[in-house]
Amino acid sequence: MLTKKGKYGLKAMVHLAGRPPGEATLVTDIAVANEIPKKFLDTILGELRNAGFVNSKKGKGGGYTLARPAHEIKVGHIVRVLDGPLAPIQCASTTSYRRCDDCLDERRCGVRLIMLEARNAIAEILDRHSLADMRARAELDEPQLMFHI
Repeated sequence: MLTKKGKYGLKAMVHLAGRPPGEATLVTDIAVANEIPKKFLDTILGELRNAGFVNSKKGKGGGYTLARPAHEIKVGHIVRVLDGPLAPIQCASTTSYRRCDDCLDERRCGVRLIMLEARNAIAEILDRHSLADMRARAELDEPQLMFHI
């Protein structure tokens, strides 16, 4: 399950993706617009900065910007940075694999095989979609009603 940290991080990144390229946005503005506790958002943005997803600038005209264009940032990469591996169990992880202590035959373990399939399905979706895709979905207008007489 996506944690609040992951959810808030994605919301903040979608917010930044909607800003003009290079225009810095204050943490307070992101926090207020997305109903995210500012102190928590400071921590999240720090992690995203350390991972190379955002840039920060202090002082007048400061704030946060995306480090790369939104279409180059995959949703799965953001989730992994903030919440860790996508696999529900470690033996199904590609990045943090660890064999289960109680497993007799990993190749025939029904739990592992289903969790591996779930991990792969989640990764396929999150790694296919970019931050720009998320932003575009958020901007979809309500369907226009047409009246015919």
